[in-house]
Amino acid sequence: MKSYRSIYAALFGLALLLLTVSPFSLLAQDSPVEVKFYYPTAVGGPLTQIFDSYVEQFNKANPDIKVIATYAGGYDDISAAVQTEIQGQGEGPDVAVMLAADLPTFIDNGYIVPLQKFIDADPDGKAYSEDFFPAFMGNSVDADGQIWAVPFQRSTPILYYNKAAFAEVGLDPNTAPKTQQDLVDYAKKLTKPNGERWGIEIPSDGFPYWLFQGFAISNGQNVVGDNFNDVYFNSPEVVKGLQFFSDLSQKEKVMPSGVIVWGDTPKDFTSGKAAMIYHTTGSLTNILKNATFDVGVGFLPEGDKSYGAPTGGGNLYMFSTSSEEKQAAAWKWIQFLSSPEIQSNWGAATGYIAARKSAWDLDPLKQLTVDKPQYAIARDQLEYAQRELSTHQALDVRQILGKAIVRVISGEQGAQESLDQAQKEAETILSQYK
Repeated sequence: MKSYRSIYAALFGLALLLLTVSPFSLLAQDSPVEVKFYYPTAVGGPLTQIFDSYVEQFNKANPDIKVIATYAGGYDDISAAVQTEIQGQGEGPDVAVMLAADLPTFIDNGYIVPLQKFIDADPDGKAYSEDFFPAFMGNSVDADGQIWAVPFQRSTPILYYNKAAFAEVGLDPNTAPKTQQDLVDYAKKLTKPNGERWGIEIPSDGFPYWLFQGFAISNGQNVVGDNFNDVYFNSPEVVKGLQFFSDLSQKEKVMPSGVIVWGDTPKDFTSGKAAMIYHTTGSLTNILKNATFDVGVGFLPEGDKSYGAPTGGGNLYMFSTSSEEKQAAAWKWIQFLSSPEIQSNWGAATGYIAARKSAWDLDPLKQLTVDKPQYAIARDQLEYAQRELSTHQALDVRQILGKAIVRVISGEQGAQESLDQAQKEAETILSQYK
């Protein structure tokens, strides 16, 4: 792969054109406006170097602004850090990449400002907002459709499979399992005794609700409604999805029992310990780099109704504790990061899905999808994707569903009983917002 610096240099001219236009003028000053930017990571790869290069490029093109980027840990770490700073010091970062699903909590706490006003002030704002994939905007707007955040580090889970292992057991290495029954049938052929190789691994630690959402959506019912206070944890479609998830280990014996660690799953796949895995598309670049075999990528298999997957990842947020001057500078930084040119580069460098449709018509992403078609799978799956679980008191509600899932896959409770309990607990929290 070309060096990151050579790619950024090629993009510099295009991005510079974008940066010369802003709906807000910065005040004249002797020193540049400093913009504090926090970012997380949930996957492997050289993300720090990528962000450092973006910052260098932006600051050179905008001498009146100085972006200071800080890696602040994982999504939970950065959320905790931001809230601690705002509550303790009265100010935090000016811009941060934080979980898209935490949008309602940030709104409720007054931490962020809506980006709609910046978009509306831009003559090209309507075209800008409509260029984002609709599936990603589901976690960027409130119930009234007002845009509060911009998609950036976005993803969906996808199915990875070992083409060599497929050929070894007589499966077509160019065809991913289409249905959930196919998944079971393929996994049985691929599983070797004594844990030498598992047919499938689906992580269930950290945020088990996310990968599970795909089972519910494909059965015809997402776990969350259109508002921030409606959940459907114990609907028949969701219960059936959790039963299938649990059966992969407890009944079919094609997946390890108990909780499977998120960070270990890609390593199990590239080492040959697992023939298929569910994981974020944000792991694609790292998996392709480390695998010693041809890697196949497919949609999450169909359930009763269709394909289905949740969106995930992070949005760009602007914070209410920033001055108007800093917000104007921060908006230019957000425009830069969300530009088609940078999104094309970001998608190619990381495997995250470029959030703007026009980014896929630009190199390096355009050429990359020709050379490595795996990069287009998650984009195409967006047709069937729905928004990630996102409610008031988002962390608490996600943990309720996550614990219910773990109880079932660990054999502590049945799917119906566990999800009935989760629904009741979630409704107790959300009832105060109705």
